[in-house]
Amino acid sequence: MASSSKANLTEEDEEEEEEVEHFDDFTLASSWERFISEIEATCRQWFADGPKNLLGKGAAHLDSPSKIYKVKSDLKDAAKIYSMEYYFEINNNGNIADWNCTLHDLQLCFGVKEFLVISPQSASGVVLDAPEASKLLSAVAIALSNCSSFWPVFVPVHNPSRKAFIGIQNMGTVFTRRFEADRIGSQVPIKFMHLEGLYELFVSKFAYSALDHPVHLFKVRLIMKLTYRTLPNDDEDDGIQDADAENAASETMPGGGNHSRKHWDDDCPWSEWYSAEDPVKGFDLVSTWSEKVVESSLEMAEMENSSPHEAEKWILTPNLSPNLDSSKGERIGFASQLQLLVSALDMSFEAQFMEDFVSVENPGSDNLKSSMVIPPPTVLDRVLKDLLIEGPQFPDFSKGEHKSSRAIKGAPVESLFAQFCLHSLWFGNCNIRAIAVLNYKCLQYALRRSMNSMKNFKTVLGAMMMYLLIWKTFKMERSLLVFMLKLKALMGNVTGELSNPLILEGFDGSKTATSKLSTNSQDVYSADKRTSDSKRRGSAGPVGSMKLLNSCQSLHAPFTQNAPLMTEDMHEERLRAVEAFGDSFNFSAQLERETLSSDMSAFKAANPDAVFEDFIRWHSPGDWENDGSEADGLSKNLTEAMKDDWPPRGQLSGRMSGHGNLWRKIWNDAPSLPAYEQKPLLDPNREGEKILHYLETVRPHQLLEQMVCTAFRASADTLNLTNFGSLKQMTTKMDQLYLTMASTLRPLQANLLCGNNETIQDLRRLCVVFEHVEKLLTLAASLCRKFIPAPRVYEAIFSDYYDFYLPTMGMGSADVDVQKEFDMKLQLRVNEREVVSNMFTPPTANQSWRKVLSMGNLLNGHEPIRREVIFSKRDSSNDHHYAAGTRRGTHMNYQQEIETYRMYICGTSNDLRVALSITSYD
Repeated sequence: MASSSKANLTEEDEEEEEEVEHFDDFTLASSWERFISEIEATCRQWFADGPKNLLGKGAAHLDSPSKIYKVKSDLKDAAKIYSMEYYFEINNNGNIADWNCTLHDLQLCFGVKEFLVISPQSASGVVLDAPEASKLLSAVAIALSNCSSFWPVFVPVHNPSRKAFIGIQNMGTVFTRRFEADRIGSQVPIKFMHLEGLYELFVSKFAYSALDHPVHLFKVRLIMKLTYRTLPNDDEDDGIQDADAENAASETMPGGGNHSRKHWDDDCPWSEWYSAEDPVKGFDLVSTWSEKVVESSLEMAEMENSSPHEAEKWILTPNLSPNLDSSKGERIGFASQLQLLVSALDMSFEAQFMEDFVSVENPGSDNLKSSMVIPPPTVLDRVLKDLLIEGPQFPDFSKGEHKSSRAIKGAPVESLFAQFCLHSLWFGNCNIRAIAVLNYKCLQYALRRSMNSMKNFKTVLGAMMMYLLIWKTFKMERSLLVFMLKLKALMGNVTGELSNPLILEGFDGSKTATSKLSTNSQDVYSADKRTSDSKRRGSAGPVGSMKLLNSCQSLHAPFTQNAPLMTEDMHEERLRAVEAFGDSFNFSAQLERETLSSDMSAFKAANPDAVFEDFIRWHSPGDWENDGSEADGLSKNLTEAMKDDWPPRGQLSGRMSGHGNLWRKIWNDAPSLPAYEQKPLLDPNREGEKILHYLETVRPHQLLEQMVCTAFRASADTLNLTNFGSLKQMTTKMDQLYLTMASTLRPLQANLLCGNNETIQDLRRLCVVFEHVEKLLTLAASLCRKFIPAPRVYEAIFSDYYDFYLPTMGMGSADVDVQKEFDMKLQLRVNEREVVSNMFTPPTANQSWRKVLSMGNLLNGHEPIRREVIFSKRDSSNDHHYAAGTRRGTHMNYQQEIETYRMYICGTSNDLRVALSITSYD
């Protein structure tokens, strides 16, 4: 029993001993030890996962720098909670000393790649107590040593504005790196403003005393990066956009603003209507020097006097306006005003007549009075003067007309109606009441001037032409004749010769009609000796060697009246009518009966012995089938023709010779009258009454529909004249814009709107598309003019921004991460440096905000806005007394040099930041 129980006791004791041997009793450990264990467990997990697995577990991607990711874990030590963050890259093969790569601030300061940061969860996020900071570093260092990890760890200390850190990194059994960074935010000592003083600061970290500096030569490696920034073109540029927005409704109307100050876009096509903010605010130029070895302060002084042109690389970064991003600020341009015009169109359905928006006595006028402001009379007078008296001055748009422009049914940009629409965009901020007032005042102004004075009749007619264009025409400005003749009937004081429509038809300045009247003012007799005594009237002369069928007389071409002018709508209506009746020849003749009868009468007067077949041979040669004897008739002179066989042999075509032909009936009924004795084809009284009736009864939405179509086309045609070089992306976007406008505006062109909210929404979306294109076009124009001698530069910048901006336009790929900030760095070629250098013009007196230059390395009188220098000192591990005994078992390659001292310095004359790392042999 005793032996048996003793044996059992022995077995139990052995089991208890085994359990004690493999069990860590944390109930007996301190909170600090538990804190270290928690850090170790977290680090082991991160280390085991690796960067790729951490991405799958939700690692956060930093916006800047874009290549860095981080994971975070909360740790508790006693009553305090800390955050430990692990920063890493997916591909960490880059060179830390490469200025062109995107680095985290701590990577740049200390020359590390992946690292840890541990900080308290507090308002400041820094450790203010020095012992606490040392304790944190020790805890993480022990945990990382247990993990056999060589990650450096940093703790933020002091005031957050100082950006101060302390850190440590275990590099093996005997090597340890310690880190420290701090910043001076003001009153930088003069000594540290120069490279000589910074060199001595670095040497002081390893020299035994200050006396060693002048007597010992220390080989120090140096790389340097200088950043320059162009000055703004004008110190008041920041206020231009606000001023434009504030005065767009009143004092900055086209033709009346203060243009004494030169703007960047004064010669751009849109400058007639608004001044755009320069989307390129300036440039940052980074010049970098490759690594060199210096041995004395004197070499540093010489380097400070060197020119930036001696730098190895020049890297250019554009500083773009935040307003290019549609989510920031408000931009004044065609797109913003077109948005307002669409809103006016939406509101136009609320009234039956335009006068309802003008009068403040109508119901609902309180809303109009409070929300829709009309510009002061001075602005209104300036617009009326520009439109109706002086006339707008604009370039020749026909040379730069876009191939798809005419697909949009709207008045061309050089027409008066298009100018009226463009003025309306900026008049009273384009509200419906302001548009109605401008329309009413224009008509009233023109009528008043026409009644008070006839001294300059052409000016009055030019004013009246706008109204005909507003309501009825888009492209046929000669329709002004209608209104002009109505004025003649209303006023009754026009001279008698103006009653002849042929004179009025040539009122636009052409000499064609005048020559016709000089011929028509007297009877013309045939020069043919064999002619009868019949008198020709209204002849314009013989037609080659053609002869009349019934007499051997020359066939003469008559002067004829021009066909009645038709608006585009009238012409399309007539085409639809013809299509509805198929290919009815007689129906077409019926539509043209008046014109056809007038031509036949004039032909009879010029050719008294002519028959119907003669008229067909002249007017419609395709309907006369001859045997070829007249094939060369038009090329022969009269003498040769006398020798030809007569009469001409041939016959009428089938449709002209058919029974009941309407042309022959019209011929039989037509009297023999020259054009100047005929009744005008255009009845001025009747057409004038139609126009006045239309002006009085037109619906507001009908006016606004036409204005929207024309305003979009005129705005796009204006922008299309912009010089943006050979940017293919911009050409493609302009092509797409015209096609989008044509399809979106089609319901308005067909008068199918009728208050359709869906169409209004489509128009608003079109405005957004227009805004995107307008922004890109403004950027393209700005870049092009800045880099004319270096097209590769502006093409590269625009191409990068275009790719960056595509997701904003809703056209980016869903698989591509959206870049939140545009941060392009373009390395310049040697032949491109001069173009960029010329942008750094010497500062003027108004720009001499920094009168004392302190830092050296001037570029055309500009000192760098930031200077970054990295000093380093390397030692061979073979020369150290620890090396022989510690080569085995360590991860270091002792055949290579070790960077024992490294100092990163970044600053200006008012700011200095220093980060030091030291490798020691413990």
